[in-house]
Amino acid sequence: MNAIIVSALLGVVMMFSGIVLKNKSLLKYVATGGLLILILANLMQTYGWYTVNVNSHDLLRFSKFGLFFNTIAFAATFLYLILSGKDIEHTGIYPAEYFALIFFVLCGVSIMSSFNGLLMLFLGIEIMSIPLYILTGADKKNLKSNEASLKYFLMGAFSTGIMLLGITLIYGATGSFLLGAQSAINSAAASGAPPRASYLQIAGIILLFVSMSFKVSAAPFHFWTPDVYDGAPSVFTSFMATVVKAAGFFAFIRLFEGQTEILGPTWKILISFVIIATLLVGNITAVFQQSVKRMLAYSSIAQAGFMLFAIYSANDLAKEGILLYATAYSLATIGVFAVLIKMKDYTLDGFNGLAKTEPVLALTTTICLLSLSGIPLTAGFFAKYYMLASMVKAGGAVWLVIVAVIFAAVSVYYYFRVIQSMYFKDGVAETSEITGGFKIGLIFVAALIVLFGLLPSLLLNYFYF
Repeated sequence: MNAIIVSALLGVVMMFSGIVLKNKSLLKYVATGGLLILILANLMQTYGWYTVNVNSHDLLRFSKFGLFFNTIAFAATFLYLILSGKDIEHTGIYPAEYFALIFFVLCGVSIMSSFNGLLMLFLGIEIMSIPLYILTGADKKNLKSNEASLKYFLMGAFSTGIMLLGITLIYGATGSFLLGAQSAINSAAASGAPPRASYLQIAGIILLFVSMSFKVSAAPFHFWTPDVYDGAPSVFTSFMATVVKAAGFFAFIRLFEGQTEILGPTWKILISFVIIATLLVGNITAVFQQSVKRMLAYSSIAQAGFMLFAIYSANDLAKEGILLYATAYSLATIGVFAVLIKMKDYTLDGFNGLAKTEPVLALTTTICLLSLSGIPLTAGFFAKYYMLASMVKAGGAVWLVIVAVIFAAVSVYYYFRVIQSMYFKDGVAETSEITGGFKIGLIFVAALIVLFGLLPSLLLNYFYF
C-alpha cells in the first residue's frame, strides 16, 4: 500500500512543481529524488518497518513477491531517469506533466503487482495505460507520434473491452471478483458435486488471456507494438518496453496462477501456440529491419515469448526467473535506448563507426545487446536459463524448449548486426552532445548486467531474505 499511495502523491507533486519551478532542468532532480523516496517506502513495507494500513477488503494482497517486483520496477525507472531524464525535458513543452504521468504509471504498476480481485486488475491496467497513451503522443509536431498515440488508444480500448467482458463472464459464473478461492470448481467441491467449471468461466478466462496477451504484445495480438514503439518518442519507448511490459507479465502470472486447471489440457495447447507464434513473429521479423528502433520493437515481442514460459510452468523457478528476466531485460533495453536517443540516425548505417567516435557508448551498447541475446556472463543468459529450466521442472514439452533455443540463436544474428556496424564498418556515427555523467550512468548499467550475469544470487537473495 505504501507504493500505491506514495507514487500517486508524487505524481501530484510533479504536476504542481511545473508551476513552481521555472527551470526545467530541476524537474529531473525532483523526479529522481521522488523515486528514491518511493523505493524507500516500498522497502519499508517489504521488511515490515512501516506500512500504511488501509482496509482493501481483500482486493489487494501484498506479498514479498509483488513487493520485490515493485523494487525492481522502481529501481529500473530510477536508472531510466538518470540516463534519459534530460531527454524528457526536451521532448515537449510540458516536462513536469511527463514526469507526473510516469509516477501515475508506477501507481498502476504497484496495483498490478498486488491485486487480488479482477476489478483491481482492471483499475491497475487502466491507471497504467491511460498515461502511456498521452506519453506516446507527447511529440505533437510529429505525425508518427500522433498516429501511434491514436492507434495505441484505440487498440487499448478494444482490449480493455475484451477484458471487461471476460471479467463479467467470470463474475456471472462465480459470483465474485476475487481470485481463486471462490471459483465455481471450489464451490462445487464444497457441495460434494464433481469439480467442473462452467462454460461461462472458461469463456471468461480465455477472454482475459486474449486481453493480457495484447497488453504484453504476445502474438498474434502484437500488431500494435511495432508502430506504437516506432512512432512514440524514443525516450518514452524505452519506458514502455521495459517497466510497463514487465508489469504486464507480472500481472499475467498472478492472474493465471490458480486458473489454468480450469481449462485442462486445452491450456497447454493454447499457451504453446502463443509462445511459438510470439517467438516466430518477433525474431524472424526483426531480422529484416533496417531501423534499430523498429528492430528493438520486434525484439521486445521476441523477449515476450521467453517470458511466457513463466506463465506456462508457474513454479518457483518461474517466479525467480521472471524477477531476474525483468531486471536483465529492463537494464539492457534502457541502456540501448539511452544510446539510441543520442543518435542522429536510427538506421543500422547510423551506427557505423560508433566505436571510433564514442568507444564508451559502443562498449556499453555491446554489453546490453549481448545480454538481450542471452550470451553467457551477462544477466540475460541466466534470465533465459531460468525460463527454460522452469519449463523442464514443470514437465513441459521438451520440443518447446528446443524451439526457444533455436530462436534465441536467431536473435543473435540481428543483435550482432548492430555490433558489426559499430566496430567493423566504416563511417562516422553522428550523436548529440554526450556528457561525462551520461557515460558514467551507462557504465554503471553495463556493470550491473555483468554482475548479475556472474552472480544472479545477489539479486535473488533479496527475494528470500
